[in-house]
Amino acid sequence: MRIITGLAKGRKIESPEGENTRPTGGRVKEGLFSAIQFDIPAARILDLFAGSGQLGLEALSRGAKSCVFAENDRSCQEILRKNIKNTGFEEVSKLIPGDALRFLLSCREKFDIIFIDPPYKSGLYGDILDKIQDRLSDSGLAAFESGIKEDFPERAGRLFLSRSYRYGKTKITIYKKDGQKE
Repeated sequence: MRIITGLAKGRKIESPEGENTRPTGGRVKEGLFSAIQFDIPAARILDLFAGSGQLGLEALSRGAKSCVFAENDRSCQEILRKNIKNTGFEEVSKLIPGDALRFLLSCREKFDIIFIDPPYKSGLYGDILDKIQDRLSDSGLAAFESGIKEDFPERAGRLFLSRSYRYGKTKITIYKKDGQKE
């Protein structure tokens, strides 16, 4: 995997070995960043279930202001630290080791873009939808990666399903807050 474009274009992103993580495919990543490209400059990013950190790092490469990476798996944390260093984004990155849901409960920051990519079939999507509402800025968006069979509600509190895209067996679902133009 590599950073697609921007300041760190072409830099290699290491990925953890084994079945515990599922890196976002190139076509999916291209589609996601094409859909949100105008939201990225100067955005504050939260990458939940960060894994290798490729989504947050891609956003930083494209001009995001900062990124908080939340990751529970220790081997992923080590690889993520290496990827942050390799891309040169140490000054604008923060790694939160631990459970993503616990982090959402204790966090008081607001983010402009939240990437959410929990293990497929984990059943966490509903809990996360509830907990991100206060962490998302009024003009922010939340992008979920899931299997295509995962159902998402049209509304969840102040969030509404803005768009959804399919790429093979993967689906990207984007939520925004009430009051935003589409």
